[in-house]
Amino acid sequence: MTVLEETTGEPSGEPADAHGRVAELHGIRARAVAGPSEKATEAQRAKGKLTARERIELLLDPGSFREVEQLRRHRANGFGLEAKKPYTDGVVTGWGTVEGRTVFVYAHDFRIFGGALGEAHAAKIHKIMDMAIAAGAPLVSLNDGAGARIQEGVSALAGYGGIFQRNTRASGVIPQISVMLGPCAGGAAYSPALTDFVFMVRDTSQMFITGPDVVKAVTGEEITQNGLGGADVHAETSGVCHFAYDDEETCLAEVRYLLSLLPQNNRENPPRTECADPADRRGDGLLDLVPADGNRPYDMVKVIEEIVDDGDYLEVHERWARNIICALARMDGRVVGIIANQPQVLAGVLDIEASEKAARFVQMCDAFNIPIVTLLDVPGFLPGVDQEHGGIIRHGAKLLYAYCNATVPRISLILRKAYGGAYIVMDSQSIGADLTYAWPTNEIAVMGAEGAANVIFRRQIAQADDPEAMRQKMVKEYKSELMHPYYAAERGLVDDVIDPAETRQVLIDSLAMLQTKHADLPSRKHGNPPQ
Repeated sequence: MTVLEETTGEPSGEPADAHGRVAELHGIRARAVAGPSEKATEAQRAKGKLTARERIELLLDPGSFREVEQLRRHRANGFGLEAKKPYTDGVVTGWGTVEGRTVFVYAHDFRIFGGALGEAHAAKIHKIMDMAIAAGAPLVSLNDGAGARIQEGVSALAGYGGIFQRNTRASGVIPQISVMLGPCAGGAAYSPALTDFVFMVRDTSQMFITGPDVVKAVTGEEITQNGLGGADVHAETSGVCHFAYDDEETCLAEVRYLLSLLPQNNRENPPRTECADPADRRGDGLLDLVPADGNRPYDMVKVIEEIVDDGDYLEVHERWARNIICALARMDGRVVGIIANQPQVLAGVLDIEASEKAARFVQMCDAFNIPIVTLLDVPGFLPGVDQEHGGIIRHGAKLLYAYCNATVPRISLILRKAYGGAYIVMDSQSIGADLTYAWPTNEIAVMGAEGAANVIFRRQIAQADDPEAMRQKMVKEYKSELMHPYYAAERGLVDDVIDPAETRQVLIDSLAMLQTKHADLPSRKHGNPPQ
């Protein structure tokens, strides 16, 4: 018999010298790292999933992980738990580095109790969350668990409450990233929902409050787990998921990339990098990318690629509310948040989902000291009974509130259309944009010329011998009087009308000037944003 009992994994309790105790320690650690059994590991791999430790190795810099409470075990009794007390209790916690910067992490180990959360399991997560907040470093959760550990009853539920409370306390203080690598059902799904970003892997990760069996029992609807709460559903339909990937390796590589764009906490700025892309690089291609005709669509993504460093950016919520683009990129090495209407989808209008998507992105950028650049080409809010009954007023107000509340540098650029309330909401000068620029193709107005003429000159058009000719004349007159490219600039509502080819340099120079901006909000406990 070795110092470590072969059958139970328990310390022998036999007296030993220091060498023996160290050997015993290494044996216990080896068992903790290996996990419950080879069979359990094979079952995990059969589902196309990595183990908790393999995931941590992919996320963190090689050799940087330092585990916390590896030897912790539960103290519960009953239902057979007293005979099964594995080390780690089904969650691996600790810290390491990503590109040399500290990151805290916890990873559910599905091989142990299905990754279910018990009292000791929760206590480990609570501790690592508290450490992340105290150290001022990002927290990444690698989720692969079956929810609360039923055998531990209400103690497990209380563990979730402690996680939610810490998620909320950390919100806007440190970046929180949830990576869904397995099932996440019931109340457990609310922790990822409270974090800044949610990543999912197709086919292997699901999130839902009530599973397919309950849905069928209550509503009679039959649906699979992926159909109910898979990665594509949450990336395209619900908006719960910000990023979805085909495999864990790609997913975790993208988490590393996102972390490289974020600061450690709300007291720091995002890391700046050396940039080989000249700040004064002209974008002559922009003149051909954006048609002067406001009714012709184009791909706003190509505009973004033209003005950011090396055409490289990370789009957030790429497949949800596609009529607006939210992306992180660098300009002259500095991280910026870009919000842009997408004329290729619904003509770039604002609707309920686009307003929610952009509002949350603005809040995230403001929380973590990321300057905001807004690219406008917006014909208005989407009209319709569904939109009005769905609360477009309060949802649109979320975006308005987020912009008005933001104290980071804010620059807006009007490419073409900027009509009505949507123009005001999309960070106009009147709601606090620090600088507002426009291209010579801009059209800033209450509404389009055709609609405006039909309202203002309704009587003249109706009484004319040739109503259509009169209407065209009035449209032309309205455009020349109120919609020419310099109307807003003449009234100080636009700081400058710029050559599109100089957009990159103008934005970079403006961001450099604004990097020392300081603005204080009124003293208050917190605002009461529209819901």
